[in-house]
Amino acid sequence: MIERKKYLDLLINNRDNGIPKIITGIRRCGKSYLLKEIFKGYLTENGVPEENILIVELDDDRNAAYRDPVYLGEHVRSYCKGKSKYTVIIDEIQMVYPILNLNLTGGRHIPAKKDDTVIITFVDVILGLSREKNIDLYVTGSNSKMLSSDIVTQFRDKAVEIHVSPLSFREFFEYRGGSETEALYEYMQYGGMPLAVLKKEEDRKEYLKGLFETTYFKDIIEKNKLRKSSSLDELCNIISTSTGELMNAEKIANTYRSVKHEKMDTQTIDKYIGCFMDAFIIREARRYDLKGRSEIGALRKYYFTDIGLRNARLNFAFPDEGQILENVVYNELVYHKYSVNVGSFDSIEKNKAGTSVRKTNEIDFFARKDIRQYYIQVAADISNAETKARELRPYLMLNDQIKKIIVVNKPVKECLDENGFTIIGAIDFLLRFI
Repeated sequence: MIERKKYLDLLINNRDNGIPKIITGIRRCGKSYLLKEIFKGYLTENGVPEENILIVELDDDRNAAYRDPVYLGEHVRSYCKGKSKYTVIIDEIQMVYPILNLNLTGGRHIPAKKDDTVIITFVDVILGLSREKNIDLYVTGSNSKMLSSDIVTQFRDKAVEIHVSPLSFREFFEYRGGSETEALYEYMQYGGMPLAVLKKEEDRKEYLKGLFETTYFKDIIEKNKLRKSSSLDELCNIISTSTGELMNAEKIANTYRSVKHEKMDTQTIDKYIGCFMDAFIIREARRYDLKGRSEIGALRKYYFTDIGLRNARLNFAFPDEGQILENVVYNELVYHKYSVNVGSFDSIEKNKAGTSVRKTNEIDFFARKDIRQYYIQVAADISNAETKARELRPYLMLNDQIKKIIVVNKPVKECLDENGFTIIGAIDFLLRFI
């Protein structure tokens, strides 16, 4: 069994706290297994009778009736009658559809339309069940829309969100064992989706490629009522190819035009990117002015929640080791609860003609957590003098006290270079430093 100690500890620490625990994350990252196997196992081992654990799997057709919020609430309350303490796990809550308020329909259960406002939603069910003194409630969901800004406002401080990611490199390595170097190479190819990790190597590629057609694209198309379009597929490929590059809708539209010789408007691109982010397939890193100390501009970088999914879009070609490592480092920083931006600052320099020009400089990541602040550059290798100079150049121009780190995909122990900058190998950074 793959241990998810970080998430199990979060569940244990929030147990019986009187408010619902909402577990989010990309489909197939192990949310259901975490609750229904790991957490349930912990409960039964610590004296909770199995009959006092209710699991409602909303993606099971036999539970289709409970996708109605009122019927779901009635079912849970009926099961949990009495004075005994119950642990209730509701899996895939985003499948609960809103209905019109029964007081306005004569008691009839009528699905709400988009613009209806007097409705009953899963939020009402979660908050209502959380008020039952004998229910400790856990809810999973695979779509960030279930925690949109409007819904978060309704929950306020009445719920705890636990966001689950695919396996971190540490979790992967602790399960896999063996050589750290071989483990990192394998992780950079296939990532940390739990079912992929458990499969034989020859089966991983087909599994990861299949996830898009059978799960992610299917979910996105159905949920957002999109026509199945090659544009959605092609946009995902463009983001895969451009991992770690600053992008916006206009730049993507130009790329799409050059690749497909067709037009895609920027509104459609923004909508599709929003769909990918809502499904937790990709995350964005926004630019941050390191001198002005604020987020700036529309350009941003996109990273896949799991590097194996990104590689699957490119049929596991391994063209740019630095791109892949940069995505892995970004995911690891997010996993460890760092706030991550793309560092940016302008400088005035002379061009070849001797004219002063403004130049924008970039640092891969500006990462912050509590009192810790790091500038981080990621490179496959800096043994080449030109490459090293390019990576160090922004650091040499920044006159501040923030720790400056270069992560390289080499077996390098943490050390300082002649400028006082930290050079560290990827394995040491991922397993020990961070």
